[in-house]
This record gives sequence, structure tokens and C-alpha cells, in this order.
Amino acid sequence: MTDTYRPRRSVLYVPASNDRALAKIAGLACDAVIIDLEDAVAPADKIAARQKLAGIFANRPDRLEMVVRVSPLSSEWGTDDLLAAAACEPDGILLSKIGTPRDLLEAGDVLDDNFAPGNVKLWAMIETPKALLNIGTIAELGRDPASRLDCFVAGTNDLVKDTGVLATPDRRYLMPWLMQIVLAARAGGIDVVDGVANDFRDLDVVARECAEAAAMGFDGKSLIHPSQIEPANRAFSPSAAAVAEAHAVKEAFALPENTGKNVLALNGRMVERLHLAQAEKLLAKAAAIGA
Repeated sequence: MTDTYRPRRSVLYVPASNDRALAKIAGLACDAVIIDLEDAVAPADKIAARQKLAGIFANRPDRLEMVVRVSPLSSEWGTDDLLAAAACEPDGILLSKIGTPRDLLEAGDVLDDNFAPGNVKLWAMIETPKALLNIGTIAELGRDPASRLDCFVAGTNDLVKDTGVLATPDRRYLMPWLMQIVLAARAGGIDVVDGVANDFRDLDVVARECAEAAAMGFDGKSLIHPSQIEPANRAFSPSAAAVAEAHAVKEAFALPENTGKNVLALNGRMVERLHLAQAEKLLAKAAAIGA
């Protein structure tokens, strides 16, 4: 888990093979970018895309969190992807098609053996039935800093493909699994990012999925087009009313007469110290994103 709050409201996939998209990274308003070596890159382009990583990271924008998604380690490209990504010292390396804690531990061993700094974290795609069945033990790695595990990303398209559930507009058949991913992430003390909205032209759909994901407890949403950044940033940012309420809770507990109190009344409702912790977390998030 990150030591200080780092916003991950909008996490945009950018294919490592798409020079035009790569050139626009510095001007994007998203919180994080995933340089993709996996699904977005055709097999014939895998090696050339990997060779671009060093140049991409030579001009990385300071304000953006930069992550590399590598091919499955069981594939012919996976190990070389991982080594190339580690050499660039990104903020994170996103592992695809994981199934068990061992997949993360083995990737971490590779990073350790190649002297990757400790601030190179591991992100994990939760996109297979096996990963869902093992998600509790996978998430527990987040409690051990040596594992490097820092974030889950829901791979909803692959879950639909592998399970055969119907992909309805309201995602009703995915909801139980999405909530399970959130619950496991919180148990492991790590962040969690929702899957992509495929219809990037319909921003109403994007906005609805972002609002639902925020309500479910996700920290942000993975995106496939820059047009989706604004709806994601808006949905996962605290509202002005929420910020004002958080300030009120913090100020109430700070009053001398409330020193040592665990419960107090504020504007006609009961407020506990757990609400103070929530308020402080929300204010930290607001400060980090300038809300």
C-alpha cells in the first residue's frame, strides 16, 4: 500500500506501439498512465513495442504515475517484458492473467534479483476465474511490503469472456465479483481500480459506470480513451459538500471540550471517531487532487 495518498481516479491505457498516443501523454489530465505491452499490442509488434520503453520513460512527466502492463509471465514475451519494464524503474508494473499469490511472488523475485528499487510496485489484473477464487490470499500480500503489491485492476472484459456471463449495460452479473475485488483490496490495504468502459463515445455510459464504481468503493477507473478522463476525475473526486462536512467533523473533534470524546453530536447526528478518520482521509484526498 502507498505510504501517502496518491490519486488513481483516472488510469489510462496507452499502447506502447501507438506513437501518436504516446506523444500526448504529457498533456493528459489523468492521474496515471499504463503503458501497455499486452492486449493493446499485436503479437507481431510485441518486441518493437518493448524496445520503445526506455525512450518513453526517458521523458516521463513528473506529475503522472507511470505503470507498464506486461504480457503474462507464462507467455513467450512475459519475462522479457518484465525485465525491460523493471529497467525503466516505473512506478508500477501491472501483471496480467495472474491466478495465485505465487504469480506475484515470482515476479517480485525477478525484480529483486535485478535490483529494481523498492518503489517499483506491482499491480495485479484480476481478470480470471482463478484469480477471483484466490483473491483473498492474493490480497493478503498487500500487507507485506516485500511483496510490492500496491493495486488491483479489474479486468472485466476478460472475466466476461472466460465466464460467459452476459455483459449487460448495468453490469448486473459482474457486480458481485466487482464488490469481491473491492473487499479483498481493502482487506489487503491496497488500492483498486475498476475495469474499462468499452463504449468511449458514449460519455453518459462512462459517467454512469464511474459513479457506480465510486459508490462501490473503487479508487478509480481504467480508461481506454482520453475523452473518458474528465468523467472519471469528476466521479472519484470528493464533492464540495463532502469536503465541507469533513472539515466540520475534524473541527468538532479538535474543540477543547471534545478532547477524549469518542462520540459527539454534530448538526443533529451522531459522529464517532471512525468518522473523524474518514474525514481526515477524504481531506487528504482533496488536498492531493486540489479539490
